[in-house]
Amino acid sequence: MAKLIAILNVVAWSGFWAFGYLALTTTPDESGNMVTAVLLAAFGAAIGLWAWFWLARHSEEIGYAKPANRVEKPDDI
Repeated sequence: MAKLIAILNVVAWSGFWAFGYLALTTTPDESGNMVTAVLLAAFGAAIGLWAWFWLARHSEEIGYAKPANRVEKPDDI
């Protein structure tokens, strides 16, 4: 499952950069293409962030990465 999420991560970030570039370089008179490219870039960024966080959490759970320094929640709250 982790390999599938890693592949999804790479594809999503590639889509983000490709469609983000298209959105930034589109001429203003082609607003329909610009909006489509922005939406696809945002979708790629959202999926890429989700996959990245999933992989980071997974690598901490299996012991591959050292867990982040976090303050533990007190019991009396």
